[in-house]
Amino acid sequence: MRHNKKFNHLSRTASHRDAMLANMAISLIMHKRINTTVAKAKALRKYVEPLINRSKQDTTASRRVVFSYLQNKYAVTELFQVISEKVAERPGGYTRIIKTGFRQGDAAATCFIELVDFDENMAKTQKKAKRTRRSGKKSAEAPVAETVEVQTEEKPTEAAE
Repeated sequence: MRHNKKFNHLSRTASHRDAMLANMAISLIMHKRINTTVAKAKALRKYVEPLINRSKQDTTASRRVVFSYLQNKYAVTELFQVISEKVAERPGGYTRIIKTGFRQGDAAATCFIELVDFDENMAKTQKKAKRTRRSGKKSAEAPVAETVEVQTEEKPTEAAE
């Protein structure tokens, strides 16, 4: 029976896998985004998200636990000082995996994994135009023309002031 043997072994021994995930976690913490394969990114997500969650409480015990996983004091400092402040209000889901295609040599599925709160492009909230079911050309053009006229009328008054 294979009870509770769910995680991906990544074709590595346990010590190799632990060292690889620790190195990838350090790189993710220091650089905020790394390129890798999809399988490694999914394994890294399960490895690094509990560490980020642990960093929300800045105690000596939690620092020691995180250091036992990472073995890099600079990454631990970055995690507890910079990252924990940004993710303080987030209840989970600290990383994002975005697939980027396939690698040339072996056709492995590649992606980049990044910390959610550190991506400037995704952080900007874009207001989408409200769409209605019956938006015809006549009704859609009329409000646009009115807003343009209002804006052109306001600009000369601002320049005069």
